[in-house]
Amino acid sequence: MAKRKLIITVHLNGPTRDANPHLAYSPEEIAQQSIECWRHGASVVHYHACDPTTGAPATDTALFAEIQRRIKQECDIITFPTLGALTAHPEGRLAHIVELAKDPATKPDCIPVDVVTTNLDAYDTGKKAFTSLDRVYSNTTRTLIDIAERARAIGVTPVPMFWNVASVRVTQKLAEMGVFKQPMFCEASVYGEPYLGFGHPPTIKGLDALLDFIPPEADWRWTVSVIGANAFALLADAMERGGDVAIGLHDYPYPELGFPTNAELIARVADLARAMGREVATAAEAREILGVH
Repeated sequence: MAKRKLIITVHLNGPTRDANPHLAYSPEEIAQQSIECWRHGASVVHYHACDPTTGAPATDTALFAEIQRRIKQECDIITFPTLGALTAHPEGRLAHIVELAKDPATKPDCIPVDVVTTNLDAYDTGKKAFTSLDRVYSNTTRTLIDIAERARAIGVTPVPMFWNVASVRVTQKLAEMGVFKQPMFCEASVYGEPYLGFGHPPTIKGLDALLDFIPPEADWRWTVSVIGANAFALLADAMERGGDVAIGLHDYPYPELGFPTNAELIARVADLARAMGREVATAAEAREILGVH
């Protein structure tokens, strides 16, 4: 039996160029890198709008709209932009998505729904201290349902993001309730330093502990991403298990590979997949697989 085709997501940007000089800031850069990654095998792009000069996170709808237009004019990659400020009310987190969805030229395909409430903190190894002692990322069950339902109402697919085992268990119940529809596109992340409190460690055991709780009978297309560490060993494990994968400069700068571009990372993943007997899905094929149209 042929192995199912691999869906590759690129996590395009997020940190500043202090981490990797190839980080995209401007709408033109974000769109161009998205298109380059699509050419190398990515069928989904997750991105953050940024201040075009500093790379600081931005929530300006006009920036998202320009990115969306530029991408959609050139390719059919599935667009998966971030939400608004993490601490905002659900309506505020989705405000730019609602506006973008009014125009087919800017409408996103998917949005992330972080199924977790956690201390949103990082650890500074040099200073032996956490960078914040009070910042909490709150996603109540009501918030999760509200975001998912608002997204579906405007024709945008909500994608549950797993940070830990509890994320998987809650998602299973939300799927039973019909909040998330099957076939379901979802993503499981593991975390290296400095993100100690965010979820499972970036090891085979850490990933196994997360994936083992995905219901075997569920019609879920799960993607694995690794934040804060080299992803290749775990992505190979995910491919062998029949999962999909995500990688990009949002997650890790890859100094050991000479600070590559996003397109170079996607090309490496595509080559690895083919060497393991997994053909890479086109964006059109991914849309059919995931039910994203």
